[in-house]
Amino acid sequence: MNARIPHDSLAPTLDPDALQAYVDEKWDQEIIPALTHYIAIPAKSPAFDPDWEKNAFIDRVVRDASQWVEAQKVAGLKLEVIRLPGRTPVIFFDVPATRSDNGDTILLYGHLDKQPEFSGWRAGLGPWTPKYQDDKLYGRGGADDGYAIYASLTAIMALDKQGIPRPRCVGIVETCEESGSYDLLPYVDALRDQLGNVALVVCLDSGAGNYDQLWMTTSLRGMVSGTLEVQVLDEGVHSGDASGVVPSSFRILRHLLDRLEDSGTGRLLPQSFHCEVPTDRLDQVRKTAEILGEEVWRRFPWSCGQEGGFVLPMTTEPEEALLNRTWRPTLSVTGAEGLPPLGNAGNVLRPHRSAAADAEKV
Repeated sequence: MNARIPHDSLAPTLDPDALQAYVDEKWDQEIIPALTHYIAIPAKSPAFDPDWEKNAFIDRVVRDASQWVEAQKVAGLKLEVIRLPGRTPVIFFDVPATRSDNGDTILLYGHLDKQPEFSGWRAGLGPWTPKYQDDKLYGRGGADDGYAIYASLTAIMALDKQGIPRPRCVGIVETCEESGSYDLLPYVDALRDQLGNVALVVCLDSGAGNYDQLWMTTSLRGMVSGTLEVQVLDEGVHSGDASGVVPSSFRILRHLLDRLEDSGTGRLLPQSFHCEVPTDRLDQVRKTAEILGEEVWRRFPWSCGQEGGFVLPMTTEPEEALLNRTWRPTLSVTGAEGLPPLGNAGNVLRPHRSAAADAEKV
C-alpha cells in the first residue's frame, strides 16, 4: 500500500527563538526609525484635513511606506500605489505563495491616515513630536495604525527566512480609515480580480488583552457621529442683562443630550442602540474577564488629584467593564465650540453652543 505524504508535512519546523531575534532586529534597526519619521508627518485623515490633497502629507507617508516595502528582499513582491479619481490613495502589495498553491489568499489590512491632534498630551510629548521613552514610541499614528504595513512584511519575511511554506499574501493599506473608510470599498471593487480567493483577513488595527497569548477580535462597534448646535442669539449680550430671559445655550445643549444619555449612569436611553448579546459572546467575555481581571480597567491612565484621590471607573467588575466597552452603546462628546477659553470668559451670554458627539454600538 502506497501512502502519499502531503508536501507541507515535509516543511521545516518553525524556530521561535530565531523568529523573535529576526523580528526584534528588524523592528529596532528599521521599523522604529521609519515610524519615528512617520509620526512627525501630520497626515490627518481627509475628514480632519479637507485640503489633504494639496497639503500632500498623506502622499508623503504613502511614498515612505512604499519605498520601505520595495527595499525589502521578498521574492516576487509586487507593489503599486493605486489612485482612483477623487479618492485617497491605497497601497496594494502582492507576495506569491511559497507552498503548493491551493488558490487561497491571505489579505493583510492596515491604514496610514491619522486622527487629528488635540491638547492634553503628557508633558514633553505631542502628536507630531516623536519620542522614544521607556521602550515606547510616543506620537500620533504609530500604534494606530502606521506599524501595520511594516509588521505585515516583516511577518512574511520572518517565515520565508526559515523556509516555512505559506500561502499567497496580499495587502491593502488605505488612507481614509479615520474618516470612516468611505474610500475603501471602491478600491476593494477595483482590486477584486487581483485579490483572488481570500480565505483569511488579518486586520492590523485592533488590540490585544496582553502579550501572553494570541487574541482575536470578534466584534467591532459601529459609530454614529454628528454635531449638535444650539443657537439662541445672533450675537453675544451681557449675561447680567439677558440671563433669566434668554435661555442658556449650554443648558439647552445639556437638556438635549439628557434625552440621549442618562448622565447619572451613562446608559444610552434609545432602545434602538441596544442589542442582545449572543450567548457564545457572553461565554467569551467571562473567560476573558478571568484572564485579564482588574487590568481591564486599571490599564487606563486615571487622573489623580492633588489630594491623592483618583477618578473611579464606571465599574470595577472585569466582566461588566468588558461588556460596557464592546457590546453596550456609549456616548462620547469629542469636541465643542462656542465656549471661550477661561482667560477670555467674560460676563457675556454666548449666542450658540456646538458639540461633536459619537454614539457607539455593536
